[in-house]
Amino acid sequence: MTYRILADITVLVHFLWIVFLIAGAYWGRKYRAVRNVHLAGMGFALVSQVFGWYCPLTHLEVWLRAHQDQAAAYAGSFIVYYTEKLIYISVSPAMIFVVTLVLIGINIFVYARTLRQAEGH
Repeated sequence: MTYRILADITVLVHFLWIVFLIAGAYWGRKYRAVRNVHLAGMGFALVSQVFGWYCPLTHLEVWLRAHQDQAAAYAGSFIVYYTEKLIYISVSPAMIFVVTLVLIGINIFVYARTLRQAEGH
C-alpha cells in the first residue's frame, strides 16, 4: 500500500508541476526565484519534447506502481483517477509538442511584457 500512496502523491505532484509550468509566469513576474525555476522547467519541458523523453515524475510513478503489492492495493481515489485522466490524455506527440511550444511562447510573452513595464517602456 505504501507504493500505491507514493504513486498517488507522485501523480498529484506531477499535476501541480504541469499547472506551474502553464501558469508559473503569473508568480514569476513578481519573484525572481520562482521565475528561475519556471524558466528552467519550461526549458526542460522543451528539451524533453524535442528528444522524446518522458518526465522523470512519469518514470517515478510507473516504477512505484510496478512495485506496489497488487493484493493490498485499493480501488483508487477519485482525485487521482481524474488527475491521471488530465495528465495522461490520449493525444499525439506532435500535438503535445505544439501545445508545449505555444505555452512557452505565451509565458515568454508575459515575461517580456513584465520586463518592459519594469524598465518603464
